[in-house]
Amino acid sequence: MTQTAQTETLRTAPSAAAETTKGVSILTGDPKRAIIKLSGPMIIAMLLMSVYNIVDAIWVAGLGPDALAAIGFVTPVFMVLIGFSNGIGAGATSAIARRIGAKDREGADNTAMHALYLTVIVSVVMTACFLIFLRPVLLLIGAGDTIGLALEYAYIVFGGTIFILFTNVAYGILRAEGDMKRTMYAMAASSVVNLVLDPILIYGLDMGMAGAALATVISVTLVSAVLLWWFLGKRDTYVTIHRRSFHYQPAIAADILRVGLPASGEFLLMAGVGIILNGLLVTVAGTDGVAVYTGGWRVVMFAIVPMIGITTAVISVTGALYGAKRYAELRTVHRYSTGVGTAIAIAISILTWVFAPQIAVLFAYTPESAHLLPEITAFLRTMCFFYPFVPMGMMSSGLFQGTGRGITSFILSLLRNVIFIAFFASLLALTFGLGESGAWWGIVLGDIAGGLVAFGWAAWYVHKLMTKNREKNDSAAAAATPPGA
Repeated sequence: MTQTAQTETLRTAPSAAAETTKGVSILTGDPKRAIIKLSGPMIIAMLLMSVYNIVDAIWVAGLGPDALAAIGFVTPVFMVLIGFSNGIGAGATSAIARRIGAKDREGADNTAMHALYLTVIVSVVMTACFLIFLRPVLLLIGAGDTIGLALEYAYIVFGGTIFILFTNVAYGILRAEGDMKRTMYAMAASSVVNLVLDPILIYGLDMGMAGAALATVISVTLVSAVLLWWFLGKRDTYVTIHRRSFHYQPAIAADILRVGLPASGEFLLMAGVGIILNGLLVTVAGTDGVAVYTGGWRVVMFAIVPMIGITTAVISVTGALYGAKRYAELRTVHRYSTGVGTAIAIAISILTWVFAPQIAVLFAYTPESAHLLPEITAFLRTMCFFYPFVPMGMMSSGLFQGTGRGITSFILSLLRNVIFIAFFASLLALTFGLGESGAWWGIVLGDIAGGLVAFGWAAWYVHKLMTKNREKNDSAAAAATPPGA
């Protein structure tokens, strides 16, 4: 081989490290070890992101209850954006992980490229929709007197739609190959930049709500640049991002969307129930009720971060197991992840109950918001009964997404959010006249019911899958046995 040919081969061939990455080895190894190893970095990264969300709410709370309520009205719409980005990311994670499990590297590369092109298309469509429909939607869901503050924040945040979508899909690609540490670094960097910029822009430069929004956009833009460098510059990932890897196949796009669209739909359902709860709280408690829920829910999202982190690992691990046809180990992943998550959730419930008054002060530290302190404390203690049942639902949904059953995961979310949570919240708050606290207990009862149904459904699905596979293997063995043997 000539020197020129050798140079060209080295330039175009994947590196040895990329052929056998540590993440892929963990992903395709012992499932219990994989759950622990892969969920750890994600929990750390998501805790940092949740710290940012809480600190962001604290800084905004300093602008007064109307500012915090404005964020509350924007949040359901923002959840639509996050839903599509996380949905495509989850679809990519599932589809790529299954191909890695099946040892189809070219298919994994092609799937990643399909996910990125889908990201661009969705970004363009969503940005246009936000520009046209944002104001009437916010007014429809009750923004009212806070509409000015809500729009000041929302127009800037939604201007960064392409970056928000890209980062989440890029995280999904990295998670699919078990590269949780690099995902952690990127997510952590985004959170730290946000934490630094928030006080500078909100108060230092006196930008108020616009400063909070701009800090978010700047952080995701910087992280997008880092992710692009990893994929296109450093090129040491298992999955290769290059236009030569892309060969359009409708089946691949459908495979991503089979999980991605239902996963996006789950966030839309969460946004929908958020709209319902905001409207319900405005009716029974005014904008103060929305402010309490908005601030308290930031704490709830922080508390369930360990469960979300474990769920991201479940999607990757079950995808690889399913692709490798190691169906029996799906039950191990389901039970083990649920058990670990439940133990963590119980500990979090105890800590939250004990320290609820101190946590509530973070959202009621100004004269304008001090009157919210008792209600935020009560909300946080009510949610303590919510946490232990979260893992059953989350791990079950993660299993369905990992194995490509996105529709089933969506149905479970529909049952939990619309049938159970919205129903119980309305029943207790309005029909039984319990008001604001009735809505809170409706959330708790709805999640308990949803978690129990989800866990039972996932256990039945895994049992059925194992039974069919055993019957198939028995039939194959019988067919291979010579007559009379």
